[in-house]
Amino acid sequence: MVKILAVSDQIVERIYSLATDGHFSDIDFVLGCGDLPYPYLEYLVSVLGRPLLYVPGNHDPVYNPQNKNSLAEGCSNLDLKTGITEDLLVAGFGGSLRYRPDGANQYTQKQATSRAFRLLPALILNRLKHGRALDILITHSPPYGIHDEQDEIAHQGLKAINLLIRWCQPRYVFHGHTHFYRQNLAPSITHVGPTTVMNIFPYKVIEINHE
Repeated sequence: MVKILAVSDQIVERIYSLATDGHFSDIDFVLGCGDLPYPYLEYLVSVLGRPLLYVPGNHDPVYNPQNKNSLAEGCSNLDLKTGITEDLLVAGFGGSLRYRPDGANQYTQKQATSRAFRLLPALILNRLKHGRALDILITHSPPYGIHDEQDEIAHQGLKAINLLIRWCQPRYVFHGHTHFYRQNLAPSITHVGPTTVMNIFPYKVIEINHE
């Protein structure tokens, strides 16, 4: 059994006290789904002492390795990268649909699809080496038509994520970006074939069995 703390979009003050009180002491690693201040992520990784992998959201700075303010120190930016954590294959896909000409980490549907193709070589290699392409995909945006808001362009999903689900059939997709304050009015978990798509906002603790 692997236990994950996933966070996105909103600082939860209660997490500060829970973390320092040892509430998350059995967490194996942390996933960040974007739009969180990097000091918040740095706090989690320092207090919990567990790996933290994240993707940038549309309110995060564009990554620049020469600018320490564009990254969360002690954490791993997984955007367009893959990794293995606790024997789980994890990949990241940051950003959202472009809704401002100068918006950071924002892409047209075509640009996002081009970015998805950049992940393919690593995912094909995973399938050859491990017999599967992916276990967990962390994204900021939701997939198009799943947990998104069709009447508001800023919160429409990315079709590229639907393609990645179709190509890789990960066990889980964890995303942020859409804020479901009233969970009774909108589902936060949707199943797409073998894939469970989960809206993380603002945080969730997830237990995953090794297959």
